[in-house]
Amino acid sequence: MQEVVLSLLVLLAGLPTLDANDPENKNDPFYYDWYSLRVGGLICAGILCALGIIVLMSGKCKCKFRQKPR
Repeated sequence: MQEVVLSLLVLLAGLPTLDANDPENKNDPFYYDWYSLRVGGLICAGILCALGIIVLMSGKCKCKFRQKPR
């Protein structure tokens, strides 16, 4: 039952985005530039990924996997 309700909610939440990107009316306040949003998200994800790798490789993160329980 939960899967059906979740699927319905996702469908209802996604329906307004289908009409939101109408190329004929760019003055509409709900016009989304999906290409710029996608590129910005990829750049942000790449920067966060690189920062995560730098932090893990720097040696300042002391992750102790073989820590004995007290």
